[in-house]
Amino acid sequence: MSELKLPEINRVMLSGRLTRDPEKRYAQDGTPVTSFSLAFNRRYRTREGTWAEHTGFVTVMCYQRLAEVCAQYLRTGSAVVVEARLQMREWTSTRGEKRTALELRGESVHFLEKANPGGEEPEGGPSEDPTT
Repeated sequence: MSELKLPEINRVMLSGRLTRDPEKRYAQDGTPVTSFSLAFNRRYRTREGTWAEHTGFVTVMCYQRLAEVCAQYLRTGSAVVVEARLQMREWTSTRGEKRTALELRGESVHFLEKANPGGEEPEGGPSEDPTT
């Protein structure tokens, strides 16, 4: 029997609101890195027929120009749509324990609200794509 070749698909699209202000830092090579926590909701009907809602939280990591734009214009409560891929991060804790985290690597962030009360939008319009 031949081995089954699976397509390499790793795409995530979520809408939600930031639960805290973005945190910007720089990697050892000087690359800007911004992380933020995104809350997303799922509304569903229970077996009893009533509506219920489940809220989940995920960390989004953005790099390079997208990191700079997100750090500059997003705040707690900002509504966004994030196009990303899943990424596994591994590290060793200060106690020597191996840790892992599944997070999203943001490839595009679409702002769903104006950037500030003055209506000023970031360069390039309401969304930024670091590949352009």
